[in-house]
Amino acid sequence: MKLELSSPSDRLDLAEIETDGVGFQALAGITGLGLPQLSVQWLEGAGDGAAYRGRRVLPRDIDIPLDIVGRNRGHLADLMTRLARVLADDCTLTYIDSDGVRWSTPVRWTGGGAIDPSSGERDVQTVVSLRAPSPYFLSESAQTVTVGGTAAGAFLSTLSAMPISSSQAIGSIQLTNEGDVPAYPVWEVTGPGDTFKAISPTGETIQWNGTLAVGEKLIVDMGAGTVKDGNGVNKYSLLATAPRFWSVPPGPSTATASLLNITSASKVVCSWRPRKWVVI
Repeated sequence: MKLELSSPSDRLDLAEIETDGVGFQALAGITGLGLPQLSVQWLEGAGDGAAYRGRRVLPRDIDIPLDIVGRNRGHLADLMTRLARVLADDCTLTYIDSDGVRWSTPVRWTGGGAIDPSSGERDVQTVVSLRAPSPYFLSESAQTVTVGGTAAGAFLSTLSAMPISSSQAIGSIQLTNEGDVPAYPVWEVTGPGDTFKAISPTGETIQWNGTLAVGEKLIVDMGAGTVKDGNGVNKYSLLATAPRFWSVPPGPSTATASLLNITSASKVVCSWRPRKWVVI
């Protein structure tokens, strides 16, 4: 396992001793990287047993045992200063998997870090305690599906489309979420076109009834629940009644998208960042 702990000013490689012989090394005994803790709600009535009412995924508490090795006593002091400065700021804990994909979650220092200054001239051991407000590790690389942008015919064929007319397209888009929990897509629609609609693999629908001129953009962020143009202006009021902001389930699935009155310049980009509960 390779971990990194970073702040806006520095990045600590927590597998550095394995490669360089000095630096920081996460040791065996890390806790808090498996399945997150839950708060489960049950309703108990007059009868036997209880009825399940839902759950809430709790923040993560992560403990990382560290070995810190310097070239000499002075270098060891410099490493401890680096660690202290990173922990004092907004931190990000990053896991790099065997394929080189980076999965990150924001964390804050909650305790630990004590050392025995007399333990050695070049190295010390400590345990750093962190809390991650989000239980998810988010991929730093987005997965993307792009349709259109070359010719109207290509727009239709990329959608596996069932054309209504030469200027209208509706069809399916294949999505593959490489995470282990649902991910929220962001749709970026480039005009010309109007009446954009996106339907989830399970039937939730969001429809925008506005019109885009050539080069104008519409950005629908399913996770944030926002609808804006390319300049950040709110366009939420043009949504159809009862919009449903939906997510992409883990694994392969099929969504449906449509855009009316398109030309060769029209384009739709759907992107999402996979999320994981477990890193190993």
